Amino acid sequence: MNTNEEMTAPLEQALPEIPAANYHAMGKNELVDELQKIVDEGDMTAHRTVAAIKAAFYVVHNKEVYDRMTAFVEAGNSPDAFAAPADPVEAQFKDLLALFRDRRNAYLEADEQKRLENLAAKNAILDQLRVIAEDIDNVGVNFSKFHQLQQDFKVKADLPAGSENDLWKMYQTVSETFYDRLKMNKELRDLDFKKNLEAKKLIIERAQALLEDKDIIATVGKLQTLHGEWREIGPVAKDLREEIWNEFKTLSTAINRRHQEFFEARKAEENVNKEAKEALIAELEAIDIETLKTVGAWDKAGKQVLDIQTRWRAVGPAPRKVSTQLYSRYRELCDKFFAAKSEFYNSLREQYAENLKKKIALCEKVEALLDETDHRKAMDTVTELRAEWKEVGPVSRRHSDEVWKRFSDAAQKVYDSKKRADGERKSAEQANLQIKREILESIKALPLDGDQKEVMAEVRALQARWQETGHVPYSVKDKLNTEYREACDNLYNTYGQRSRNERTARFNSRLENMKGDPRRVNRERDRLVWALEQKEAELHTINNNLGFFNVKSSAGSSLVKDIERRAERIKTDIEQLREKIAAIDAAEKES
Repeated sequence: MNTNEEMTAPLEQALPEIPAANYHAMGKNELVDELQKIVDEGDMTAHRTVAAIKAAFYVVHNKEVYDRMTAFVEAGNSPDAFAAPADPVEAQFKDLLALFRDRRNAYLEADEQKRLENLAAKNAILDQLRVIAEDIDNVGVNFSKFHQLQQDFKVKADLPAGSENDLWKMYQTVSETFYDRLKMNKELRDLDFKKNLEAKKLIIERAQALLEDKDIIATVGKLQTLHGEWREIGPVAKDLREEIWNEFKTLSTAINRRHQEFFEARKAEENVNKEAKEALIAELEAIDIETLKTVGAWDKAGKQVLDIQTRWRAVGPAPRKVSTQLYSRYRELCDKFFAAKSEFYNSLREQYAENLKKKIALCEKVEALLDETDHRKAMDTVTELRAEWKEVGPVSRRHSDEVWKRFSDAAQKVYDSKKRADGERKSAEQANLQIKREILESIKALPLDGDQKEVMAEVRALQARWQETGHVPYSVKDKLNTEYREACDNLYNTYGQRSRNERTARFNSRLENMKGDPRRVNRERDRLVWALEQKEAELHTINNNLGFFNVKSSAGSSLVKDIERRAERIKTDIEQLREKIAAIDAAEKES
């Protein structure tokens, strides 16, 4: 057996310890408790766990400082003026770190001293083994002592780094020298060799099984254990030593290669995971929170963020050197989104509450119309309130149906009230129509050649009754009014013309009487000229006023017609005045 090759078999170093706990999911106080627990238990080998706790703690602590500084700057302060407040939790954490560091340094010093003592003890045993191996004459006599020293040497003990392989090489050399020189019974020697061979074959079988072990990370540690056991087993027959060692070494190489390939593949996978997580972070960064103004937009973006979080959890770990940084960026973006979403919904709830107040006020306005007697005005107001309702934003679903039902029920009651009033109005209009038809027939029945005073008194009485009578159906209103005006105009025109003729005759008689008195004639002419100017001014005013009317309603149209009839009467008066003035002028020429 080649002892040097046996003792220098390639051994893969164990992976760094990875803490099982998810410290990045803990708060500062929880991390302080975790560190306190390690310090209290006195586990000075947990330095990697302490490092992980420290990294997680300062991720949280630094984020808090950053948030405070952001708030300080957003309040209008200069970043240079910011000073982070003292953190009592950080002070406690630093004290625990310092305590752990001091205790670990003491532990490492003591451990190193112990290792040196163990090395010195094993070297002392080796010295004794060399003495026995070199004592050729007493090799057989000292066999038991030699064997006991071997057992003492194999007792587990921690040694200084780098000294174990050299120590075991020296031990193997001394052992082989001893056994080579041992003058013992061949059967005993062969039996020992056979026993050692069987033990080493069992180790080879266990090494073979490691090639199928699914826990590839653990196989290196298990292989190191097998190498330790191999070293503790004594030699085999010389002709088998190299062969069985080569078999074990070949398996060791294959296990180490499998372990290396696994980590290379995992490294490649971690790089793929890194790219996948960077892509997810890019998706989060692409969500423009400033453009999210509606519930629908926030819900859509929220589903997108939740989908990104689901995909993030499905992605495996990234390389350790960037894992914390990636997670911090991812967590910060998620926190920023959900904080903004929460702020939006808080603001939305306030807006919903304000909108609810406005809609309740509109409900109260509609309900107040139930006592309104002017139903058309009430309906117009409801229409205006409906338009206002549409302008008011939404309210929470909890109140939406209730407040809308209140508004629509009140509006429906106003509609129903108007409908009832319309029915009553139509009945009244039919009755009024009958009365006005009777009045119209009475006006038409008046004589055109009767006593003017009596006829005009009767006309005015009938007109007063007409005005006192209420509305008639809209469909016959214009036709009925036209017949009424025509009938009245016929009477007024007939009796008016008769009056004008009578006045003209009286004027001519007076004019005959005034012909002998020029002064009296002039005064009459002046009076007529003044009256003419007054009538012309009045007509001018009426014509100007008519230019401002642009009325489409029936009431407006009726008013315009009345004014136009008045204008016609004034024109007739003007014409008569001019005739009288012309008559005076003609009489003066004759005289």
